Parts: sequence; structure tokens; C-alpha cells
Amino acid sequence: MPDAAQRLSTLAEQLLGGRLPLRLRAWDGSEYGPPDTPTLVIRSRRALRRILWKPGELGLARAWVAGEIDVEGDLYEALGAISGLVWERDGLPGPSLRDPATRASVRELITLAGPFPPPPPPREEVRRRTGALHTKVRDRQAVGHHYDVGNEFYEVVLGPSMVYSCAYWSEQGALEDAQRDKLELVCRKLGLRPGMRLLDVGCGWGSMAIHAAREHGAEVVGITLSREQAAYARKRIADEGLTDQIEIRVQDYRDVRDGPYDAISSIGMAEHVGSEKYLEYARELYALLKPGGRLLNHQIARRPQADESAYSIDEFIDAYVFPDGELSPVGSTVAQLETAGFEVRDVESIREHYTRTLCRWVANLEANWPAAVRLVSPGRARVWRLYMAASALAFQRNRIGVNQVLAVRTPESGAAGLPLRARTWN
Repeated sequence: MPDAAQRLSTLAEQLLGGRLPLRLRAWDGSEYGPPDTPTLVIRSRRALRRILWKPGELGLARAWVAGEIDVEGDLYEALGAISGLVWERDGLPGPSLRDPATRASVRELITLAGPFPPPPPPREEVRRRTGALHTKVRDRQAVGHHYDVGNEFYEVVLGPSMVYSCAYWSEQGALEDAQRDKLELVCRKLGLRPGMRLLDVGCGWGSMAIHAAREHGAEVVGITLSREQAAYARKRIADEGLTDQIEIRVQDYRDVRDGPYDAISSIGMAEHVGSEKYLEYARELYALLKPGGRLLNHQIARRPQADESAYSIDEFIDAYVFPDGELSPVGSTVAQLETAGFEVRDVESIREHYTRTLCRWVANLEANWPAAVRLVSPGRARVWRLYMAASALAFQRNRIGVNQVLAVRTPESGAAGLPLRARTWN
């Protein structure tokens, strides 16, 4: 009888309808497949039970997080090869259990997998969610799952800038320089001047607030739902001597009542809002701006679908990374902002910049792997490595993008207050 690796490779080809483009190593030490590719390592038969119980992305993700599946070699190359068989089938139907050959393959896979049922999900998976989607309580729980895993872990991944959003790259330069340039770009688009009031929605660890106050003299209120982020940001601000210019609050954007503000920045936060709440989000921010005030909305976008009602939240992202997170096409975002009353003045795509940013974060994580595992857990470190590497590939292949949308609460006079040549951002 063939060894486990050859049997698995053959079954994968039968069930996926194509040749497995990776070398495979099974739990019995056997290997099969092309020698000049990354190696997909299946360390335990438990991985097969997870995949059989939850076919598709969630079963694979659980096996990865549990350490039952791994990749040796170039992770990006491996993900690119696997995505062609699993995630990018262009609407092609999967195997049908009506087919006798498919049923035979599944029976053999069950035999290889061993006794059912599958192991319980890894402890890093979101299990309990309270209340309706995108209520204040549930949003706070979702943010806590993602961000309250320890500030030291994020220091390992993000580096000294502590900015968890797409950087703005020149041809050369360090990650810290590219993140500084992104913050400066946002400030220039908002036209910040000394004494202006800025609301930073989803302020993270305070980097945008510090840059706006220190470099442009703004008076900043930063809001976050993460208590760990808020404590870290307040310490940074105190160390910078900027406590008179910056206030950090643990507060939902729906509870801000001290407008008007001259400008609002929302960088990498709107993905948490949800499609059903997006118009409310846009209207809340519009009401918080004075006439002539600007909003800079920096947001990840997905490609539009022929049937938008068929869109569903990515299983792996929902279960392990951003619970309840939703992506919308950039056209939908622009339309909702306009419906809320904004005049949209500029849309800039910086998709390629996010590929490079994510690759740097992955490199930081890999270079400091023992420290990252010690700070969180092996499973959570594996979540972030897979999530960031797969996201880098998705941005590179234009499956998702990221856009900065500049919108203005234009007064009745029509004087938006922007320069005629807007790209100078003066």
C-alpha cells in the first residue's frame, strides 16, 4: 500500500480537481510530490479530521493554528499555490458526493483520518458573542479579541512606529519612515494647522495623535475601544510631553458629543463598522465636523460582486482575527459618505503599499518568533503569521485594496476650502 503522503496527494488531486502543486510530508515521515517546491507538512491525522468536519477554509485554519499543518519553505509561494486550488476557483463547483469516485475518495480519507469526532477548536478561536451584530457591547468584545493580546506582542510585529495600518512607501526606506510618511500624508490631506481640533477615530497606540500634535500643533482627541491601547497611548503621550494637547478616551464613536471638530481621521477603523451601520457611522462623523471640516477615511476594500447579497465574512478572519469585520467595495463607501452629506474630493488607492507593509510585519514576526510565542501563544502567533502573509498575497493579486477617501462637510456657500491643485495638500 502507498505511504500516507502519496495517498494524501492522490486523494487531494481527486477531490480538488487538480495536481497538488506542493510537496507533501505526512505524519509517518513519508514525502511525495515535486522536490523544488515548498513542503506542506501534515504533522497529525487530527488535521484531516478537522478538514473533514469543516471542509474549506475554517478546517484548514484550525489545523494551522493548532500546529497540525505547517509549511517548510517560502510561505508566500505555498499560499499562492494552495489558493489556486482552494480559494480562487472562479466559481467552479466542488466535487459532488453523487459521484462514486468522490465517495470512494472521501471514504479513504476518513480511514486515513482516524477516529471521529474532530478535536475541539483551538483556544484562540472566538467562541462567545453577545448581542446583535455591531452593537456597542459586541463591537467592544470584537476589538478586545484582536487588540487586547498584549502591547509587547504588537511592538514585536509593528516595530517602533506602533502603527497598525498601511504604510506609505517610497522606493527605498525603513518601515518606520514609511509609517511616518503615511501619518504626514493624512495630516496634509486634512490641512492641519496649529490649534485645530482633530478627532482620531480608532486611535490605536497613539501614533497619529502624537504626529498631528507634535508636527502640526493640533489639539487631538483619540478614541479607542481597547483599554490596553489607551493605556499605552497615554504613556507615550506623557513621555512626549504632549498631555496638554492630546486626550485619549476609551469611547465608542457613537458616544462622542463634544464637536465640532476641524478634522477627523479614521485610519483602519471603518472595517469594524459593518455594512448595516456604515451610514450611521458616516452621519455621526459628519455631525461632529464643523462646516468646511475634512474627514480622511483610510479603509480596506474588497472587489465588488455580481451578487452583493452573496458576500460573506471570511471564515478564518471572522473566527481568529477580526470578529464581525466586514469589507465593502470602495464605491459603496463613497456612496454612503455622500448619502450622509459629505462631498468626496479625493480617492487614492495605495494597494501595493499594503503588500510591502504586511511583508515587513511578517518579517518582524518571523525574526522574533520565540519572543512572540512567549508573549501570546504558539497558536496566536501562527494566526498572525498566516493572516498577514495571506493578506499580503491578497493585496498583491488585487483581491482586496486599501483607499484613502478625503471628504468634506462643504458649507452651503460651496467653499470647500481645498486648494485648486488638491494633490499638493496645502
